[in-house]
Amino acid sequence: MSQAAAPGAGRRAALAALPLIVFLALAGLLYLRLYAGDAAKLPSALVGHPAPSLKLATLDGSPLADADLREGKVTVVNVFGSWCQPCHFEHPVLLALAALPDVKEGRVRLIGMAQKDSPENVRRFLGADGDPFSRVALDPDGRAGIEWGVYGVPETYVVKGDGTIAYKFVGPLTHETLNTVLLPQIKKAGG
Repeated sequence: MSQAAAPGAGRRAALAALPLIVFLALAGLLYLRLYAGDAAKLPSALVGHPAPSLKLATLDGSPLADADLREGKVTVVNVFGSWCQPCHFEHPVLLALAALPDVKEGRVRLIGMAQKDSPENVRRFLGADGDPFSRVALDPDGRAGIEWGVYGVPETYVVKGDGTIAYKFVGPLTHETLNTVLLPQIKKAGG
């Protein structure tokens, strides 16, 4: 009688172990994908195409439209939020970018797009830490961010003078990525 019970018990043990085996396989796959590449190199379907339409109010009450990105100057659009901790870490880098001669003298524009944020919080954030932007557009519902393909803030776009998106950087900029990645992309775009 003990020999007949053994095959059934073996099948039950295999079935009981199956969820654990599946879980370990998925966990291993996710772990490998976690270190599979640089998140800043996520592909963007918009690179090489015209920037999506913009019709946003700015902090000063003036409108910001897509025509503002087609005025012949390279524009750097930084999508941020006062609620975003990585945006606070990135902020000194944006101040350094704003202090560069091309930006300071207006040959390259730096525009902020505050995503899912209130004007009061944006003003408080920029007032406390400094305002590197020539203009700050408000995207309170995140709709413009969706159209631009924003994965999550912060993200930075380089837009050519004709309104074509030349480059997208995902994540917070550092002084190193400013110098080795973003500035060369700005120069390549014509800035």
